[in-house]
Amino acid sequence: MNQFEYVRPVEQALAVKAYLKDPNTQFIAGGTNLLDLMKMGVAKPDRLVDINRLPLKDIKKTATGIHIGALALNSQVAENSLILQHHPVLALALNAGATQQLRNMATVGGNMLQRTRCGYFFDINMPCNKREPGTGCAAIGGINRMHAIFGASESCIAVHPSDMCVALAALDASVTVLGAKGERHIPFTDFHRLPGDHPEHDNTLQKGELILGVDIPDAKPTKNVAYLKVRDRTSYAFALVSVAAVLHIEGGIIKSAKLAMGGVAHKPWHLHTAEASLIGKQASTESFNQAAQIAMQGAKTYKYNEFKVKLGHNTIVQALKTAASVA
Repeated sequence: MNQFEYVRPVEQALAVKAYLKDPNTQFIAGGTNLLDLMKMGVAKPDRLVDINRLPLKDIKKTATGIHIGALALNSQVAENSLILQHHPVLALALNAGATQQLRNMATVGGNMLQRTRCGYFFDINMPCNKREPGTGCAAIGGINRMHAIFGASESCIAVHPSDMCVALAALDASVTVLGAKGERHIPFTDFHRLPGDHPEHDNTLQKGELILGVDIPDAKPTKNVAYLKVRDRTSYAFALVSVAAVLHIEGGIIKSAKLAMGGVAHKPWHLHTAEASLIGKQASTESFNQAAQIAMQGAKTYKYNEFKVKLGHNTIVQALKTAASVA
């Protein structure tokens, strides 16, 4: 691990200012991802700005929805009564991620900023355009079982690892950030980006911008939710495919639907067209199969991940069935 400077500001504006003093700076909160990357030589910041003293831990009801501060712990969000009452799919997604110990340290902002778990990204001896632009993507011709089937490019086929972010994408959340030019709001589905020619950029944050929190808009209360995560083992494993499903059903008819997938793209994959196909339909296996077929259109597979197309279809159907069956 390289030597680095460590600062711990107590005000948000000071945190941004401290970040901008050095071009090779990173914010740190729980550190559950960043410290691993530093130990492995993947991340080599010259300065760490510890933001844990900032007042960004609140989870509260607002006039338009629920606000979650960037420093709220994953475990606190998953157990919060407001989240359980209004957006239980978020609690389900958080509880599907990592371990209880990690959820007790990981923050909402840090979860959003975690980097891919692609093995080639973590191995500094292998070429990786995300880690070192211009060196190539070893995963394309390598062991790519875990990798993307949507939105990938010739530069990168890695996937985003978060469970929480899949639920937030489905819930049409937005992100508030603070930078040198003040605050701005980013739709959650625009926060993470596809790899394109620059996979080293994971998100649309500008230099020095600090995540202040996430806002989830009000929606009709529903218990018809599911978060289904398919993985190689039941604990401490990242998704091969995951699906967040939120349905509002009246008299057996789907009035609204929210769907997003994880484990299939460089960002949480919001299934807008599949959602629209469900509106006005019976909550039935036939409708769910049709939505899944629409969702999986355009998938591009690689040598070892062809199974993800069928797995993705089946996971969508099962998540919808589970959501529809919740009383």
